[in-house]
Amino acid sequence: MKSNQFVVIGLGRFGSSLARELIQLGYEVLGVDKDEESVQEMSQVLTHAVIADATDEEVLRSLGVRNFDCGVIAIGDDIQASILTTILLKDLGVKQVVAKAMTELHGRVLEKIGVDRVIYPERDMGIRVAHQLVSPNLLDYIELSKEYTIAELAVPKCLNGVSLRELNPRARFGCSIVAINKPKGIIIAPEANDVLAEKDVMVVIGTNQQIEHFEESVIR
Repeated sequence: MKSNQFVVIGLGRFGSSLARELIQLGYEVLGVDKDEESVQEMSQVLTHAVIADATDEEVLRSLGVRNFDCGVIAIGDDIQASILTTILLKDLGVKQVVAKAMTELHGRVLEKIGVDRVIYPERDMGIRVAHQLVSPNLLDYIELSKEYTIAELAVPKCLNGVSLRELNPRARFGCSIVAINKPKGIIIAPEANDVLAEKDVMVVIGTNQQIEHFEESVIR
């Protein structure tokens, strides 16, 4: 069995976007949806796309979902179907089950029935957009936990030509620059002698307070 197979159940806006990206990244994806139009639209994009009712255990068995490493339940508007499909995927032995939640309560139910990861697309996107609106240099924002964040920050003009030794973010702010994305390529785990340029993007990890302090003191 390969370790690069996903089944995505629900090919609405979120499910189809996620499935397309997995294909772009080189993974095999089986897409499942009850809606014929949605399946037709994705049939030329995905490895396989089938019209099926994912709340039917025999249908899931016949599709061989137990052979997939990860199942993503992206059902958009039917909480009951989402929960039932989640239970079936867990019972059938799918290694990792990820599910989209529409509300906090829906998410709590999914957690109680053993989902490995609950995704709140609308809420999470709202959080990321809010941070981008208040911090013009913030290009992306991923919350690792309630305390820790990874942020992509555009290097401002004031840091052009400054080395990491001079900037010394770890000692001054407590956060670390773990990568520098330059036009010519990315530097992972940059060294003290690496120099920042205005068109670079810094990948910074730290607590929310540390990154906020770094932004306020150095970037804004």
